[in-house]
Amino acid sequence: MGPISILIFLLIGMVIGWKCFPEKWNKLNINIQLASTLVLIFSMGVSLGSRPGFIHELANMGLRSFVFAALAITGSILVVYPLTRKYLVGMKLKECDEE
Repeated sequence: MGPISILIFLLIGMVIGWKCFPEKWNKLNINIQLASTLVLIFSMGVSLGSRPGFIHELANMGLRSFVFAALAITGSILVVYPLTRKYLVGMKLKECDEE
């Protein structure tokens, strides 16, 4: 399954959750999401661990993975921080005024 298929399924699930999913099932939905995420992480670990040269590849992948993660984290902070300052600060002040 390619990345486009995954994105399509993600969008379909978002639309169903937004338009069709009853609010009374939210707790069940949260538990299903948690269990699904744990199964996904476990299966990814099994898939990686079953590759014959994985331990040897790990050393080579380590630096690239670190650089990729650092760039993703830095990019996220650079995008989220200004948006949070712009939109959430006003909401926080409104909540304090109501109390």
